[in-house]
Amino acid sequence: MKYVRLFAGPDGESHFEDVGVELAPVGQYARGVPQVFLSAPRLSTSLTFLSAPPGWVGDWHPAPRRQFMIKLTGVAEVLASDGERRELGPGTVLLLEDVVGKGHYSRVLGPDDDRWFVAALAERQASSQPVG
Repeated sequence: MKYVRLFAGPDGESHFEDVGVELAPVGQYARGVPQVFLSAPRLSTSLTFLSAPPGWVGDWHPAPRRQFMIKLTGVAEVLASDGERRELGPGTVLLLEDVVGKGHYSRVLGPDDDRWFVAALAERQASSQPVG
């Protein structure tokens, strides 16, 4: 399992990184359920849904907070300030940590609304190290 991380480096520019998630077997996740594999828990402060219409553009901006975003529908283009561009479609898990510096540019592509499930993460010092 992987997610895309967008973070601000020491140079103040945003960068993408693909991060693998470590999963460990859990034999007693719920009574009567066979073994599953779980990652380490992360603390969140709020859960929200976000929707933007086709053609929506978010000019250069830092993320409002550290947050995981899970793409539900639509396709979005996200440009890191280092020049790397990614198209993100349904099922993409994105960790936004570029809360300082120039941030990123984003826009909605295609005919569908861009819909995300957003989990704001508990405060901590942002770093260039991924959350495993």
